[in-house]
Amino acid sequence: RPLAARPAPGASVLPPAAWAGIAVAALLLVLGGLALRNRSGQGPDPREKAAAGGTAGPGTSGAATGKEILLGMSAAFSGTHKELGRGMKIGFELALSAANEAGGIAGRKLRLVALDDGNDPARSAPAMRELIDSRHVFAVLGSVGSAGAAAAIPVAMERKVLFFGAAGGDEARRSPPDRYVFSFRAGYAEEAQAATRYLTTVRRFEPEELAFFGQDDADGEAGWAGLVRELERQGKNAGGVLRTAFRPDSLDVSEAVAKVRKRGKRLRGVVMVATHEPAVRFMGATSRARLVYTNTSAVESAALSEGLLEARVPIRDNVVVTQVVPLPSSQSTAVIKYRQLLAARAQGEPPASLSLEGYLTGLLLIEGLKRAGPDLDTEKLVDALEGLHDVDLGIGIRLGFGPKEHQASHKVWGTLLQRDGSYRAIDLE
Repeated sequence: RPLAARPAPGASVLPPAAWAGIAVAALLLVLGGLALRNRSGQGPDPREKAAAGGTAGPGTSGAATGKEILLGMSAAFSGTHKELGRGMKIGFELALSAANEAGGIAGRKLRLVALDDGNDPARSAPAMRELIDSRHVFAVLGSVGSAGAAAAIPVAMERKVLFFGAAGGDEARRSPPDRYVFSFRAGYAEEAQAATRYLTTVRRFEPEELAFFGQDDADGEAGWAGLVRELERQGKNAGGVLRTAFRPDSLDVSEAVAKVRKRGKRLRGVVMVATHEPAVRFMGATSRARLVYTNTSAVESAALSEGLLEARVPIRDNVVVTQVVPLPSSQSTAVIKYRQLLAARAQGEPPASLSLEGYLTGLLLIEGLKRAGPDLDTEKLVDALEGLHDVDLGIGIRLGFGPKEHQASHKVWGTLLQRDGSYRAIDLE
């Protein structure tokens, strides 16, 4: 038999099928190497993001195991509620930065990432999912407005992520308490009840002399419920109160103004639940009636005073704003510290009730984080918060939670707008 021809030097001695197998093996090695590079810090790995202080994955409670605790905020930074979101964020960042300078929480730094949802429910739920599923935040705080919160809370509950200190006053997030939802402040029902008590007992107006001007949403409903509750407590009927409303995403208050003008001189006082732009328009259009106006903390008080002064609306000791925190100019320990931090870290920002609320809310959360211990996860934090009792932050009242009480404060303060645009404290009864 003749010998097979010897291959030329450098020629392949393997059949084509063998070369195909080698190529596949090489490709697998390359892909494996890329995966290892991702896990070594050269590419995204959800487990590494979770270790930085976020959730361990959808449907589970988060654990903070890295060098920082990442907190999320979904709030209005545009639209009619934008001043509310901005104010709360300033206050939160003051509290977090002060805690970081003091060493953080068990050596972990606190960091806040904020997304704009415009208080639009269609944007709030996606923003929450991004914070939890993509940004891997450990907890969410400071939502602004009930419409956005109503869409955001179900996402937090599904993912078992803490939803803390929202700046909204609707009743839904308060009773009964959901395990992962905590509020710092009194609700709009409590504020409107205090305002109604002021108008009927201090100013001595009858129900037939009152009007209600509120957002056509859960915030407005809460305010109306507070008005009705107070009149019923006094044995009076709310049937004679003129009720008006406006869309929360609109500045059109013409229908409410027309109803007030039609009622005429019989009206003497108005209980309001409105942000500053609709409030200024409504008050400017009805100012000739010489009414006494009250508004809840839904309004940014500094923006309200500026708006009224710019619109040249007469101020005659007739504008009252209820608040869920002390006056930012007060001399309580916590408020003095807040002003010092504001001057040092947010130069040019004047003291304001909303940023003070954000600051105090942040302090309360930090107290819960400290008590939850170094081996931190969501369930331990919730248990620690429910164990907070008689906490003294330095504002003249004690704060706390419990298994059946997820609202830290029920206190409502009264402030009266002065002609120079400043506010002074007043008694509401």
